[in-house]
Amino acid sequence: MIAAPIPVAFNATMLLSPLTGIGHYVHSLATALAASGEVGLNYFYGAGWSTALRGAPMAGMVAGKNAFKRVVPAAYDVMRFVQQRRFSAGIRRLRPRLYHEPNFLAFAFDGPTVTTVHDLSWQRYPQTHPAERVRAMNKRFPASLARSAHVITDAEAVRRELIETFSVAPDRITAVPLAARAVFRPRDEAHCTAALGRHDLAWRSFFLCVGTLEPRKNLELALRAYAGLPAALQQRFPLAIVGMKGWLTAELDSLIAPLLAGGRVRAIGYVDDELLAVLYASARMLVYPSIYEGFGLPPLEAMASGTPVVASSVSSLPEVVGDAGIQVDPRDVDALRAAMTRLAEDDAQWQALRAAGLARAAQFSWARCARETLAVYRKVLA
Repeated sequence: MIAAPIPVAFNATMLLSPLTGIGHYVHSLATALAASGEVGLNYFYGAGWSTALRGAPMAGMVAGKNAFKRVVPAAYDVMRFVQQRRFSAGIRRLRPRLYHEPNFLAFAFDGPTVTTVHDLSWQRYPQTHPAERVRAMNKRFPASLARSAHVITDAEAVRRELIETFSVAPDRITAVPLAARAVFRPRDEAHCTAALGRHDLAWRSFFLCVGTLEPRKNLELALRAYAGLPAALQQRFPLAIVGMKGWLTAELDSLIAPLLAGGRVRAIGYVDDELLAVLYASARMLVYPSIYEGFGLPPLEAMASGTPVVASSVSSLPEVVGDAGIQVDPRDVDALRAAMTRLAEDDAQWQALRAAGLARAAQFSWARCARETLAVYRKVLA
């Protein structure tokens, strides 16, 4: 007899806004879990529930949230209170056996809870986050951790941090690696030329930075390293920056301005998956000097696209990049500049790292992520 799918409550409110790393995790994991046939997922969308997984963000969601924060005192607490009421009402009706919170802060639930903790950046680098976010995390995270029967992290580095920082029992935490989505794959020049032309870029003739424009991504180091390259290299390889504007960007804006004016930098902003996939597959390299990552999807996505990576040698990034990319100290502008120069000029090393990156990326899959997540569910339910 085939066992009935396990009814699982799954918080999918991240899918209402344009997707960043955690949003892609939510969508990709939910898709793979549903495909397994072992669970029946009920998705919570903040105000209500659905068995349908959203494929696109809600129009006007970001503007609406920002307006709410401006006019409502203690906006986050108010929103959280309302969402908890809506969450609990759905739980009483749906009666799931397990609740998975894929985004740090679990709602109260009278049953086993699995919580994914992607990083401890607000603890390790609070200066890189808005003060309101740090206060909310410090206030709510310990209670969320206490009510979680099991915790999933994206990498062993974060697992170790949770054990050391919050004294969580090691057998209550499992590291489950993420993966690049199928859209990120090698593409030929003919497929990419038109999209590149719209952004004044050429095949394999630009450097790429990807990530929300926020201090933790350390884009300032990339800009300083790039600005110190010989003029001929800058002319041959402009720097394309992809990502939505985040917070605390005044210093970043002042660094970008002269490079933009000189035509050496292309500030492309937030892009859809199809354009991002073209940019990954067309760049000479991805430059990713982040000072801290819970996993680091962009390097994996670039490697899966056949593009070599220069990334930081800290936090979880070595688990992702391994020996398939160049790792540098995220405080060392000279080391980053030297790595960028080497990979721009040395075609033999470029080809070797391209092949190594493709092989490395193939070791990760969302099917594997779902299998290992399901193993956590079974452990908790047992």
